Amino acid sequence: MSAPDQFRYDGVSIDQASGVVTCRYSTQAHAFTERYSFGPGGDWDDPAVRAAVRILFLLAGVSYYKAVAAPAVDLGEHASTAEERAFLARYYVEGLGEFAYRNGLDLRDLQVVGPDAAPGSEAAAPGAYDPEPGRPLIPFGGGIDSIVTVAALAGEHPDTALFVVHPPEDRFAAIEDAAAVTGLPVVHVAREIDPQVRRSDELGFLNGHVPVTAVISAAAVVAATLQGRDAVVLSNEWSASVPTLVVDGVAINHQWSKGDEFEQAFGEFVHDSVGPGLSVFSYLRPRTELWVAERFARLPPYHHAFRSCNRAFHQDPMHRLDHWCGICDKCCFIDLILSPFMSRTELEAIFDGAEPLENLANEEKFRALLGLGDDARPFECVGDIEECRAAVLLAAERADRADSALVQSWRDEVARVAPAPPADAAALLTPRAPHHIPERYAPADLLVRAR
Repeated sequence: MSAPDQFRYDGVSIDQASGVVTCRYSTQAHAFTERYSFGPGGDWDDPAVRAAVRILFLLAGVSYYKAVAAPAVDLGEHASTAEERAFLARYYVEGLGEFAYRNGLDLRDLQVVGPDAAPGSEAAAPGAYDPEPGRPLIPFGGGIDSIVTVAALAGEHPDTALFVVHPPEDRFAAIEDAAAVTGLPVVHVAREIDPQVRRSDELGFLNGHVPVTAVISAAAVVAATLQGRDAVVLSNEWSASVPTLVVDGVAINHQWSKGDEFEQAFGEFVHDSVGPGLSVFSYLRPRTELWVAERFARLPPYHHAFRSCNRAFHQDPMHRLDHWCGICDKCCFIDLILSPFMSRTELEAIFDGAEPLENLANEEKFRALLGLGDDARPFECVGDIEECRAAVLLAAERADRADSALVQSWRDEVARVAPAPPADAAALLTPRAPHHIPERYAPADLLVRAR
């Protein structure tokens, strides 16, 4: 390998007065710094908080490793257990699966190296974290998934709070508008990425998708321990575990850090580091996107406050839209998954009269979502083909879609490819997978199934 192909964890520090966590990493040619501003307050000397900061430091390095895709990740002077190194290796390999695929790389032999943690050390023993139960912190992205989670939990747990990560001196209106509707307090954390990442092409770095949900989840663990909360409640549904595509027997999942494999491994990492007092789980794990859409349709106060369009989250505010673009893969998927449960008139109003389902220019995007065209399923946070096909079958039965040329044609094509009457499609509205929801947060229908 060439000389720059090295990646090292250099250090992490805490400015307790300002509540800023600084993480430092390096290759042979470049040094990187990432900062998280949690704000003043909290006991930064609490062993649980220190353990949470260490988790964030270990997971946040992925954004800089991708610059060189080195054959090994060197943890430097930072001790770890063999189990932690195995977790990190899997996190890098699977979480960067799309990045590796797009760059023609094979990361499966990646090594994570570093000194072993001594028995009884901070890395080898969890803290005695014992918070008051019923105080969840919900990472909130303003989409239908996190909105449904909030609606389900906030009524039963009045001390619920939202968690939002944003760039320094900047916030996403698409998140803030929906958060305001909840009426809940919001824990804001500013994440400052090293500016060299924005110059990746100029500096010759490799570029591509990183498992950012994992990094945000780790930051939420820090915030939760600072506030003495008992749970970080994610909003990742069943189909997030379904690979985006499989190449030569290798599964590649754009949403790997939203999937069950990561949730389970990360939850165990937190349990072993912070202690059993903090639960990390997805409230939507056994649910399908179809179920989420059906529940969201019952929440009209959010219908004109949410915006999941990709253009709403552009890093450059000058290119950020304050409305749905109506043409990106995410716009198309949201319109499709809601179409069985919301009227055509309601969806036209949400999309400002430019509903994706009625735009012939979007036909190939929908065909990819439905698995009907030559294009592969998009590398986006969208439902799987089965869910999309079920949505079309159910939407086609609606009277207000009877004259929708695209919906009716797709209904006929789906019926030929994979016959499934709406009654069978509706089975996707029932719980579909195992979950890791502790009993104190589990909804009644899952408790009944568990007995």
